[in-house]
Amino acid sequence: MSRGGGRERLKFLEFDFQRLPDGQCRARVMLERHPGDRFVGEATGLGSPTGELRCAAQASTNALQQAVEDQLQFELLGVKAVRAFDATVVIVSLSCHNGVPATRLVGSCLSEQQLERGAALAVLVVLSAALSAACSSGTTQVASRPAPTPASGPNELITVPAPPPTPEDSVADLLALEALHELEFQSLGKGGGHVRGVVGSISLPVTANGAYESPSPRGGPASADAPTYDIDVVSFADRERVRYYEGYFLGQARERFAIWLGRLPRYEGMVRERFRTLGIPQDLVYLALIESGYSNTAVSRANAVGMWQFIASTGRLYGLTIDTWVDERRDPFKATDAAGRHLSDLYEMFGSWYLAAAAYNGGAGRVTRGIRRLRSNPDSVSDETFFDLSARRYLRRETRDYVPKLIAAALIAKDPLRFGFDSIPALGRLTFDEVTVTDQTGLDVLAALADTTPRALMDLNPHYYRGVTPPERVSIVRVPRGTGGKVARGWADLPANERVNFVEHVVRSGETLSEIGQRYGVSVSLLRASNGNVQPTRLRVGSRLVIPVSPAARSRAATGRAPRPSPPIPGARYHTVRRGESLWSIGQRYGVTISDLSRWNDVDRNDVLRVGARIAVAPPPRIGG
Repeated sequence: MSRGGGRERLKFLEFDFQRLPDGQCRARVMLERHPGDRFVGEATGLGSPTGELRCAAQASTNALQQAVEDQLQFELLGVKAVRAFDATVVIVSLSCHNGVPATRLVGSCLSEQQLERGAALAVLVVLSAALSAACSSGTTQVASRPAPTPASGPNELITVPAPPPTPEDSVADLLALEALHELEFQSLGKGGGHVRGVVGSISLPVTANGAYESPSPRGGPASADAPTYDIDVVSFADRERVRYYEGYFLGQARERFAIWLGRLPRYEGMVRERFRTLGIPQDLVYLALIESGYSNTAVSRANAVGMWQFIASTGRLYGLTIDTWVDERRDPFKATDAAGRHLSDLYEMFGSWYLAAAAYNGGAGRVTRGIRRLRSNPDSVSDETFFDLSARRYLRRETRDYVPKLIAAALIAKDPLRFGFDSIPALGRLTFDEVTVTDQTGLDVLAALADTTPRALMDLNPHYYRGVTPPERVSIVRVPRGTGGKVARGWADLPANERVNFVEHVVRSGETLSEIGQRYGVSVSLLRASNGNVQPTRLRVGSRLVIPVSPAARSRAATGRAPRPSPPIPGARYHTVRRGESLWSIGQRYGVTISDLSRWNDVDRNDVLRVGARIAVAPPPRIGG
């Protein structure tokens, strides 16, 4: 434990949860500040899913109350679990007071396994917000009270899991955006005094006298030149909700926001140029920060997709192709054009960029109805009108906070040094050539021609989300700068049957993924990965699956049955692997089984073969006769 500008922590030392025979459950939480300085909380509850979460959260609340003694008072209000892709976020709501009116606080914890443990950890997350609120109120100091840090196991000191700093981590983006947009208990008070959002860090600075201090919203020295904006940021920068989200981006969501800021340079120049051409404010570039974190692969719970989060109907309305093979909502260039035209149309409708942004998020109809309720003269509107609509709750909750998020993001992103973001690992701008293909072609094939990886091609062409261009359609494909000519020539020289390593399969009645995989010689996991992680139990008759196969296996798509094995090539002992070949296709050619090839070459049956590798196609000769 350290003092004088350091940080103090509690260990999440022990968690025990039991389901009792009488339909009840029992939870026990132990925290430790120093060796031997421990706090134990226990609770019992109903054995229902919600009751078990509440029981675990209550036990953690009781232990936490012991740790802070009488300086803060906690009361558990609610707990729930929110599912997001393959992860679950457990959220708790607590009431906290220190001699002043109670503040409602929300904490969350990513829980990949035991939800009850996640509920116990989420309670501890609330402490940082409670201490920050107590210190900023000026009514009390919490002397020498540590901010707890949960651990994944006994005696392990860690912070609440934060999203890993990877440049394209869609699940982490989703969790952060869900926290930003959605995670709030409906039971929280209707007044403006409660705290909303998800607390993602529980380590607070300790002053020299042992009291916790609220972190400053300004993290570093201002940049040399004060920024200017072409949307009205300055007039609204000190509004309560703007300051709240500014604090959120600088505190709980700082790590994720830094990653989003690192993506911004890749697209900012392109977005500003296209917005300038359309005659709309270039600083609306920051809308994509709060929409998607500048991720082309982001998918919301409402099935809005891509950097600009278009639903399918609006995307098609603005000319984006969305079909079995292509989803241009994921194309940063075409989606940006569509977003700019959509925002321009909304501005023409409302005469305010903030009302246009609100309509972009919540729908033009809702904004129009709100304005009619607000004023007798609907034509008398301005940016201030948005805040009037929000104050009267004429907009949906998420939309009421949409513009404050935009303003907060613009303040930070346009002057990151001022807020302490002085070492952001930024992604470079996209540079590429374009080649035209006139028929279906796999991005993996084009990647090989460009001497790059399929992932690099997917990054340049995220709208070809199946990894292949459409059949019988002219398509433009982006390839790394300087490789366009080579790729075009190589593609023209490729036989048609070597341009794609996929076939399309139409699901018939009674078929399963396992049966389809056996037919084409691919695993179920590979089938799922190639088809949007399709669930085996949700196959629909008539739906189309993309099957990644070798050229030798394609004949089965036409005949509906496996071809007869070719007769063995006499005397052959080795084979040089060519593009698209697999153990199955090589076995068919030489009349041997996959098991034999695996055994003779010490490879796994699911391994991807390296082009040019030399593999044995016959048993090794016996030594000594």
